[in-house]
Amino acid sequence: MPPSFSHIHKTKLGFPMNSFNCKTQNSEAPIAAVILDLDGTLLNTEQATKGILGEFLASYGKVLDREKEDKRLGMMHNESAISIVKDYELPITPDCYTQEIMPMYQEKWVHAKALPGANRLIQHLHNCGVPFALASNSKRKNIDAKISHQQGPFLFALKFLEAAKQMGVDPVHCLVIEDSLVGVKAAKAAGMKVVAVPSLQNAADQYSNADSVLHSLLELQPELWGLPAFDDWVGKALPIDEPFYLRGWYGKGLLCLSEDSEESALPDQLFGLFFGWAKFDAHEVFKVVASIGWDYGCCTCKRKFLIHLLDKSNEHISEQEVQILLVGYIRGLSKEENKAIDTEIPEQDKSVARVSLDLPEFTRHKSMLLFPEASLADDYAASDEKEYAFSD
Repeated sequence: MPPSFSHIHKTKLGFPMNSFNCKTQNSEAPIAAVILDLDGTLLNTEQATKGILGEFLASYGKVLDREKEDKRLGMMHNESAISIVKDYELPITPDCYTQEIMPMYQEKWVHAKALPGANRLIQHLHNCGVPFALASNSKRKNIDAKISHQQGPFLFALKFLEAAKQMGVDPVHCLVIEDSLVGVKAAKAAGMKVVAVPSLQNAADQYSNADSVLHSLLELQPELWGLPAFDDWVGKALPIDEPFYLRGWYGKGLLCLSEDSEESALPDQLFGLFFGWAKFDAHEVFKVVASIGWDYGCCTCKRKFLIHLLDKSNEHISEQEVQILLVGYIRGLSKEENKAIDTEIPEQDKSVARVSLDLPEFTRHKSMLLFPEASLADDYAASDEKEYAFSD
């Protein structure tokens, strides 16, 4: 069985069996262990439970305030419950709020998917013998509810310092990977190094106290922290074992997703240059490269898709329905590239995509678009069976 985030190894304190020799290129304390947040970092629980609080508040005649809820991201549940009851002037106690809303969340948690790069990171740490643990502000019973169907013991702590203590590692030798501002501040206060992967893309500039800020775990370079580098790249591209399926309308190089399509519901952390296959009719499938970024307006933050067909003219396609399967990742986007995402995709990235899509690691998913009734259905059925396996 491939490792999962709950399968943190059957050795003492959850340490991997392999030995890990820590090396670092600078004079700072070397990293000897990794501490991972769960919600919003490994699991996309936010998307799985989207709408629940709004639905709950509506039952009391209240309207959700998105700005307030964004600020509550990463809070302890008890603290959040007290704050919500007060802010919305609910005629119930915080304990009553918890009793009423928690079953609604528990019903949805089982549908939470792994975020981009989460499976890969867990398996990499395990294979390289790097000690790692989970730390979360959620109650232990809620953590168990989210990962209860997984097999194997796991090392879990409510606080970063507790996780370090259980692993027997000094906090200054720990690297924390976290999505919330609250979590980043807590990890820095504990004296740890922090990589932030913000859940809220429009708030990335608020994470200046983190040692590094990424858009997704796919951008993580362990070697920068003295940890073993990933070895799963095929040339200059990274295979995605569970491809991202998009459906929408294509025109003038841009993709507009079908908002009513569950398959098109993507995690916010899907960011960068990807490639895969596009189908416009029942018989033809074309190579495609996609630049996925964000348009940061004064009050809104919208995802942007720039699509380029590699073996078909882009100029004569206007407002056509398309299905796209992203099977590979090339790199992230710089701030400048994200701002100018409606410009042409660089030729070197098109070349990487074109060459990669001739390799078996990337062509094996093509049939999912050619024969959707069989291949796509079978793939999603298999995905459901291992929904939380976290095993890219």
